[in-house]
Amino acid sequence: MSAGVRIAVVALVAHDRVLLVHRHPSRQNFPDLWDLPGGHVEDGEDWSDAAARECLEELGVGVKNLLQVPVGLAIPGVDARAFVTSCWSGSPANLEPDEHDDLGWFTAEELVGLTMVHPSTRAAVEGALELGISC
Repeated sequence: MSAGVRIAVVALVAHDRVLLVHRHPSRQNFPDLWDLPGGHVEDGEDWSDAAARECLEELGVGVKNLLQVPVGLAIPGVDARAFVTSCWSGSPANLEPDEHDDLGWFTAEELVGLTMVHPSTRAAVEGALELGISC
């Protein structure tokens, strides 16, 4: 990834489970790994607006009440912000099969067996699950 990349991701939480997407094995960056849905923040775009846009484009859901949570990605040249919510409209579906080849709902215990994009992603997801937020 080039320097100065801004990424916004979202933890959708429902019934003590979080939705994760599996990055397609053919992806150039971080292939065949589990991650939070999200993507690049466009020039002039607000972080939370980018997160909401990505959820709509990738999953077909309209998110609201986004709460920013700490995520400590140590990837050079990448500035990442994570959000969590339990409030959205629509039913999550994989609308970007070239980007993701699977999606699933996971409990904190099930995260242990997953290979994630970055070790801090697991900690951020576990933290989001512990918040116990509601819509």
